[in-house]
Amino acid sequence: MSSTHRLELIDSTLREWEATVLASDAEDGIVLDRSAFYPGGGGQPPDHGVLLWGGVQTRIVDVRRGDEFYLIPAEGDPLPPVGTPVQGAVEDDRRTALMRTHSGLHLLSGVVFRDFGALVTGSNMEPGTGRLDFNLDEIPEGFKDAIEAACNVEVASDRAIEAYELPREDALAIPDVIRTAKNLLPDAIEIVRIVDIKGLDVQADGGTHVASTRQIGGMRVVKVENKGKGFRRIRVSLEN
Repeated sequence: MSSTHRLELIDSTLREWEATVLASDAEDGIVLDRSAFYPGGGGQPPDHGVLLWGGVQTRIVDVRRGDEFYLIPAEGDPLPPVGTPVQGAVEDDRRTALMRTHSGLHLLSGVVFRDFGALVTGSNMEPGTGRLDFNLDEIPEGFKDAIEAACNVEVASDRAIEAYELPREDALAIPDVIRTAKNLLPDAIEIVRIVDIKGLDVQADGGTHVASTRQIGGMRVVKVENKGKGFRRIRVSLEN
């Protein structure tokens, strides 16, 4: 268990907070007692931002997972000593774009599962763009346009998106809560975080998300690729 209390999982809209430095090392990075930096995972990249302390600024350009969540400073930036009170701030534009993108990919997954029964075999995202791979054998004529239209119907429906935690047994009792072809949920996880797009999609997930499908914004299916027998890759982008 990490020593860091993860604020971003409680309130994904939080962008600034106060914390104390628990560890500070040029090689490993910085550990805080409280942090809203998303450390990356589930396909969502880590946050960027800054720490302000003693009249100076330390830019955070990455987060490394280990026995702790280590904030990685920009090369040459000063390290706050252990015990230093700091103010943390997440780069808002990047986080907001990643939240919209992550929720958009969940929406895409829900639409493809509902309409075609396909599971996700791979994923990747950057702010405003992303892709999901599905175990789809065949796709019908007009598939690309149909998926784009269906996704935008769900965006316009303004479905609420909620995150909550359940004991592992209760979470796995939800039908189709694992939407990947291979169950990637580690055996050691006893409490499972659920992201629920009301009426469309319920998945186990650890990332940050917007509060409703309307906040995702317009979705465009950029390309549908054949990645080998039984596999299709759908690339999407979001409208600004």
